[in-house]
Formats: sequence, C-alpha cells, structure tokens
Amino acid sequence: MANILWGQPTVKYKRILVETDEKDGRLLWIKLNHPEKLNVLHLKMLKELYEVLTEADRDDEVQAILITGVGKAFSAGADVKELMKSDFEKGVRWLKAYWRIIEIIRETGKPVIAAVNGACVAGGHEIAMACDLVVAGKTAKLGQPEIIVGSTAMGLGVQLLPLIIGEKRARDLLFTGRLLTAEEAYNFGLVNKVVDDEKVYEEARKLAIHIIENASPQAFRVMKSGLKFWTDLAMLNMMITRDITSFVWASREFRERCKDFLEKRKMKPRKFIGTMP
Repeated sequence: MANILWGQPTVKYKRILVETDEKDGRLLWIKLNHPEKLNVLHLKMLKELYEVLTEADRDDEVQAILITGVGKAFSAGADVKELMKSDFEKGVRWLKAYWRIIEIIRETGKPVIAAVNGACVAGGHEIAMACDLVVAGKTAKLGQPEIIVGSTAMGLGVQLLPLIIGEKRARDLLFTGRLLTAEEAYNFGLVNKVVDDEKVYEEARKLAIHIIENASPQAFRVMKSGLKFWTDLAMLNMMITRDITSFVWASREFRERCKDFLEKRKMKPRKFIGTMP
C-alpha cells in the first residue's frame, strides 16, 4: 500500500493517479487520468478505482479522500464506445463494477470530497453526487444527459436527483439532458461551493482539513450512515434497474443513437409510444 499512496504514482494504475497531497499527508487525491477522452469511465478504470478506494478506506494514514479529474473534465461519464459493444451480461457486470465504487464512496467513514473541473456529467456526475461534498470551478458543467444517447441515468441519477433537487427539477434535467452551470448547480443544491477554476483544489483541500481537524470521526461515521439510510430508500430497486438498463444498452436504438452521437450527427427523431393496452 505504501508504494501506491506515499510516493510517486506507480505503473500499477493506467488510468488513475493516486497522490498524497503535497501540503498535508493526511489527504489522498484520486485523479481520473484519461484526459484525451474527458476521463470517460470504462470497465478497467472502474476496477482500478474500486481497488484504490478500498485501499484508501483501509489505510489509517488516509484521513480524507479527494476525487478529481486530470485535464478539462472531471468525467464525461460512461465510455459509450464500450457500452455499444456490450450484451446483456456485459452490461450487468459493468453496472456491478460501477455501483461498487458508488457504494464505497457512500459507505466509507472518511470524508470524500469531489473537486469538479470542467465537464461532470452522466456517470461522472453520479460519482460527484455520491461524494460527501462537492467543490466546483466556475466553468464546470454538471448534469445527466444520458437520455440523448438513449441510456437511462439509472446508475444513480434517477434515484438521487429527486432527493437532492426535487422531483420537477430532476425531471427537467433527466428528460431534457440539459447541463447546469456551476452556479446553477449550486442553487439547485448539487454543489457546496463554487470558486474560480484555479482555486478548486485548494478549496477542496480546505474543506477536507476543516472536517478532519474539527469533527469527531465516530460522530461523522454515524451521521454519514444516517444520511445514507434515506438515500438508500431510493435505491431499493437497483438490481431491477441494473437488468433493465443492461437490456437498454443491448438494444438497437441505443447503439444507433450512440453512433450518431460519436459521429456528431443530428439525432434521428423517434416516435414516443404509449403504454395502454
């Protein structure tokens, strides 16, 4: 563990940088590191991220975890190229790998803070929502645009957004796919603090230090568990949504829309279908 967290990043992780904070050794930075692809989440990165988070949770030297992205984005969400190639079973495994990350962020007794730079959308935004606190730069964009490519936002967005911002606002973001500015996200309650882009790391650092120097670790853990109970109520259907979303990813409509999206073509309108027999 020490060679991963307390020195230079090792070659063990190809798409993640793991660094001790240069000013305070109690803080661990986990940086999504695929900037040329806006830090999209693919299965190999998810496995690495889970391993890093598990080790950070177990390491007594790590007192707070900060998650961010290298380059111009926090994360643009799932790698649609990978999802386009998935069948039902691969989709199930992808979501299982993703939810392990969400769960450990929400479960660990240590503060987890998202430092959001640039695009923070879809699965990337869900990871930020799972964190205890979010600091965003002024030029950040946040939201759940999955509906544009034909995905479901049921990795966490459909479940958590209504609890955080209210049902009507959640329907607005989920059904239109529009993105929020950092200031709008702050007003909606998705972001705790908005700062100049160059100050995001420092403000996230300050928040982490304030908590670990002033809060009771035992009380923090109990309060975080209590808060998690309420959001867990919205996630009782996760296994069902896993299977339904996997079927969606294996569909022709999803693959056609992803292809148009990747090739920057205008989406072909389709008919909306009623449900009455």
